Amino acid sequence: MNITVPAAVYAQRRARLADQLGRDGIAIIPTAPERQRNRDSDFLFRHDSYFYYLTGFTEPNACLVISGDGRTTLFCQPKDLEREIWDGYRLGPAAAPAALGVDAAHASGDLDTQLPRLLENRVCVWYPFAIHSGLAARVEGWLNAVRARVRYGALCPAEQNDLCTLLDEMRLVKDAHEQAIMRRASQISAGAHIRAMQRSARMLRAGEDMREYHLDAELLHEFRQHGSQYPAYGSIVAAGANACVLHYRADTAPVRDGELVLIDAGCELDGYASDITRTFPANGRFTGPQRALYGLVLASQEAAVAATRAGARFTDPHDATVAVLAQGMLDLGLLDRNKAGTAQDVIDQRAYFQFYMHRTGHWLGMDVHDCGSYVEPGEVGQVSQRKDPLSGEMITNRPSRVLRPGMVLTIEPGLYVRAAAGVPEAFHNIGIRIEDDAIITESGCELITRGVPVKADEIEALMRA
Repeated sequence: MNITVPAAVYAQRRARLADQLGRDGIAIIPTAPERQRNRDSDFLFRHDSYFYYLTGFTEPNACLVISGDGRTTLFCQPKDLEREIWDGYRLGPAAAPAALGVDAAHASGDLDTQLPRLLENRVCVWYPFAIHSGLAARVEGWLNAVRARVRYGALCPAEQNDLCTLLDEMRLVKDAHEQAIMRRASQISAGAHIRAMQRSARMLRAGEDMREYHLDAELLHEFRQHGSQYPAYGSIVAAGANACVLHYRADTAPVRDGELVLIDAGCELDGYASDITRTFPANGRFTGPQRALYGLVLASQEAAVAATRAGARFTDPHDATVAVLAQGMLDLGLLDRNKAGTAQDVIDQRAYFQFYMHRTGHWLGMDVHDCGSYVEPGEVGQVSQRKDPLSGEMITNRPSRVLRPGMVLTIEPGLYVRAAAGVPEAFHNIGIRIEDDAIITESGCELITRGVPVKADEIEALMRA
């Protein structure tokens, strides 16, 4: 069952934003455009996240304008009974104020005539920079129309600011409604992972020819079966050595008995993403080398989870992960102690990068890689530099973000062992990643994706069922 967010929640967000614009400021927030896929066919429309955050409105060809005095104006598609036969119901400007809680609404075709009037006598115009192609040029056109009236006493905004700087901070901390939707999305996605694990074991036990796309189909079925509108991103279903390709997509490769399968997939529900990765034995039984590497990745995730709490820094979970992985790489022989030295040497020289080359998490929300700065805003000016031991480049460091209750991030350590000289053959072509979604709380974090098992024994038990 999907979760309905009251219109008052969107109104409160618009009011919070208006307070930050300054009384003589004005903000322009378009939704995403429709995009053509091929002849006579568009890609499935997905609204712009900033626009949806402030309106809850999912129709294309819309734009929201918020004035610093709190007045809100929506531009949307006009009612057109003939087009609605083909493309579906439209809310229309007449019904929009009551339905969405905005003060006024106009047809989207009136944007070019109405915007100059709304911009007139404002000091600063805010809009999302570098997101909507052509928007900056349209703003310039609207401002030129205002300038044409300066002889009649009109004042033209002299400042332009990036609206993302305000909205990113607002979206970074999720309110109770957002958290509820994300929990539900995670529950659906967990069920999809379970469904894929069980089909994998079932087909191999039956001796059937199984392909990555069979498991991808299970994910899609479970997403839609429970009300998700679509996947939050292109699902990764990677069998065997394909799991060592970080952004691999489900394809036609066979899923073989004795190999691992890495699935990185999550649904989007009512505008919010989930993001889960599980790695499991295709036949339901880990081999010794697979279990050894899996246990190391899980231990590193447990260390990261313990470091994820209010008051910690965003980088703390990553540092905890790397510390466990560095020692484990030495213990398992992935790295030669005689060459790599101690675990601290592995960390200092980034020798772990051969097998672990990404960060341990990212923000999660309306976008799977959600908006929000990873630098603590009040400490941006505290700059230091270091030389990267692998590339030799100078890296600029700034203090990492302090985690606060309501922030949501992923925790996703991994190991990717490609065949290479000096790497034990038993570990060749094994790729493992374990990813969960975490809501920061006062006392730690809430893992909202543990509806799908993560421990090796529990995965094997599930796949025997």
